[in-house]
Amino acid sequence: MDLNFNLRRVERYLSVAWESGAIPVILLNKADLCPETEARKSEVESIAFGVEVHALSASQNVGMEILNKYIHTGKTVAFLGSSGVGKSTIINSLLGTERLKVNEVSELGSRGRHTTTFRELILLPSGGMVIDTPGMRELQVWGDEEGLKQVFDDIEELALNCRFRDCSHGNEPDCAIQRALNNGTLAPKRFESYLKLKKEFAYLANRLTMKASAVEKVRWKKISQYAKDLKKQDKI
Repeated sequence: MDLNFNLRRVERYLSVAWESGAIPVILLNKADLCPETEARKSEVESIAFGVEVHALSASQNVGMEILNKYIHTGKTVAFLGSSGVGKSTIINSLLGTERLKVNEVSELGSRGRHTTTFRELILLPSGGMVIDTPGMRELQVWGDEEGLKQVFDDIEELALNCRFRDCSHGNEPDCAIQRALNNGTLAPKRFESYLKLKKEFAYLANRLTMKASAVEKVRWKKISQYAKDLKKQDKI
C-alpha cells in the first residue's frame, strides 16, 4: 500500500469520480505489505468526506468480502488506480480464477507495469459487472467544479466565513482559510491541492469556452457566406 499511497492523488481521483456521477469507494489494497494499515486508512478518511474506505489484500484474499456490498446483480463498477495497485489481482479474486495477467511492481521507483492495456467489461459470478481499466500515470480533470466542491467540502465551507465573498485567500483581512492554515486546522498541502485542481478546472472551462466560441464563429462565417451567395444569385 505504501508504494502508491498518495493523498493528493486520492483527491484527484475522487474529484473525477464525483464529477462523473459515480459513487466512489476507496480500496486500499496490499494491506498485507503495510504495517501501518489503520493509520493510512485514517489519513484517507480525513480527506475523503462521505466516502467509504476499506483496507484489503486481494493477493491474500483478506477483506474481499466487503466488495459484495457494492458488486452484485444489476450493478456495474469500474476500478481506477495507478499502474501496480492491484486492480487485476482484485478482479481475479472476485472471479475466482487467474483470468487477468498480473505483473509485479518494479523495485525501481516502485512503479507498476501496465498489465491491463485496454478497457474490458467483465461479468462476475455474483451477477455484477466490473470495468477493468489500464493503470493511469496521469489523471486529467474534466467537467465543471461540482466534483471538486464535494471533495473539498471543508475548504468550501471555510470560504463562506471569509469577510469578502470574492476572497482569493491570500492577504485579505479576516480570511477564514488563512486563519485555518495558521491555527493548523487546515493542512497546507491539502489547500495547495485544492488550488491546483481548481486552476485545472478553470483552464478546462476556458478551453471549452474558446472552442465553443470558435465553433460559433465558423457557423456565422458560413451563414454570412451563404447570404453573399444568395445576393449574387439575385443579381444574375
